[in-house]
Amino acid sequence: MVMNIVLVEPEIPQNTGNIARTCAVTNSSLYLVKPLGFSTEDKYLKRAGLDYWDKVDVYYYDSIFDLIADYNDSSFYFASTKAPQSYDQVIYKNNDFLVFGKETAGLPESLLKKYLDYTIRIPMGNELRSLNLANSVAIILYEGLRQLNFPSLVNNGLLRNN
Repeated sequence: MVMNIVLVEPEIPQNTGNIARTCAVTNSSLYLVKPLGFSTEDKYLKRAGLDYWDKVDVYYYDSIFDLIADYNDSSFYFASTKAPQSYDQVIYKNNDFLVFGKETAGLPESLLKKYLDYTIRIPMGNELRSLNLANSVAIILYEGLRQLNFPSLVNNGLLRNN
């Protein structure tokens, strides 16, 4: 795997399904930290992920701290609108973990304070609350992949004859 996406307590199955599809096409792993706001058998989750579910490695954790402890040699970056630095100011490495909070509340401030030097944000308008979770994951993930020269990804397409 190239990058790892972590969703802490995701609430909307369609977002998680879209993120799973993004993970599949980028060879990224998906880590889901409980509690989940939906069943993993949810039809909206399955529909949003299309037929990509067998192409993504999904792992479940009861706590973000358990995950961090299991991968304590890896870098974790915590996405938040409250972060002091932009996501494009980070130099990403293979197997980094990109951590995102639940749709209604984001990541807990206690976690952000503990890892403040590793918090990142996507620049956006001052008066607006946040971007969609699936869009946020895609933006930051693709910046990391761009910096790594899109390892193992096809970056040229072919037109088909009609």
